[in-house]
Amino acid sequence: MKYGKIYTHKLPRGAEEHEMKLSPNMEDYLEAVSLCANSEGVARVSDIRDMLGVKTPSVTGAMKALAQGGYVRHQPYSGIELTVKGRRAAEDVKKRHAILSRFLTQVIGVSPKIADMDACKMEHAVSRETLEKLHDYLRKQTGEK
Repeated sequence: MKYGKIYTHKLPRGAEEHEMKLSPNMEDYLEAVSLCANSEGVARVSDIRDMLGVKTPSVTGAMKALAQGGYVRHQPYSGIELTVKGRRAAEDVKKRHAILSRFLTQVIGVSPKIADMDACKMEHAVSRETLEKLHDYLRKQTGEK
């Protein structure tokens, strides 16, 4: 629903928050909001658009859907902020990406540029179990606790 210029998702009294299943594209948008956010935690549509190489209407449509799912607060012409739920989801995607990228570069010797591109694709498909095992393996190899 739209209230003023802020897109939110109003829930009926007593209703559980609507749980939106995030597609790989929506996860990419959340990650981009997190990476593009300034020191106040606000990202601009133009920065997200440029980072992802998409058109402005694609970003605004995704932000509207993410706002309805409770992941962002979007004020047109004022920026986009992650909610607590959105920040958690974005941090999860960034963690998956970092673990996969690190494994690809440090363990099997993929170049950083290719590892980054591959990790971006893999982060959406890898199971929690596999990711945890990769992370455990990396910690053992580096002596991390």
